[in-house]
Amino acid sequence: MLESTGGRQALPGTTSLDAAVSLRTLPPSTRFVLRCRPAAVEKAEAAFALALPQALCRATTAGGRAALWLGPDEWLILAPEADPSEMARRDAALAGVPHSLVDISHALTGLKIEGPQAAAVLNHGCPLDLSDVAFPVDMCTRSILGKAQIVLWRTTEDAFRVEMARSFGAYVWSFLEEARREYNVGFPARGRGDRSPLG
Repeated sequence: MLESTGGRQALPGTTSLDAAVSLRTLPPSTRFVLRCRPAAVEKAEAAFALALPQALCRATTAGGRAALWLGPDEWLILAPEADPSEMARRDAALAGVPHSLVDISHALTGLKIEGPQAAAVLNHGCPLDLSDVAFPVDMCTRSILGKAQIVLWRTTEDAFRVEMARSFGAYVWSFLEEARREYNVGFPARGRGDRSPLG
């Protein structure tokens, strides 16, 4: 996994920049949007070897893959980067049942924000209540961050995965990088030449 701290190094005697919040770009992933009726769910689960969550705004994981509930008949499927023929194989496994399976791997990019203040940093631009009670582990939903549409998934108590359109990647990174400065002090100013790894 590619990791970045925005091009900054901690000064001697200071707290690590990642102590409160860290940002990491995620490696390339396979991403499908699957839409199907309840009658096709069982066949879809067999095709992906992954249970499709039926509870609102929940995610399930298995074998390095994840399914995020986005609507009553819509899921975002995340998997490690695979060969281009994977969608054809999955689509063939669903033959005979009405469904839509679209590969959006190159349309989205993702990052991980982690640390005890991760939710607070996200709330600089995301209006959701991200408390443990209101947004527990494995909850996911579409939302906004600043001016960008995102899919937000809480993967652990202190970590979130953020998926966004690739064209918004640099904006979202910069937004979160700026917001987390409130929780990390004692570091040199970011140079003009520094760029987001999602840019």
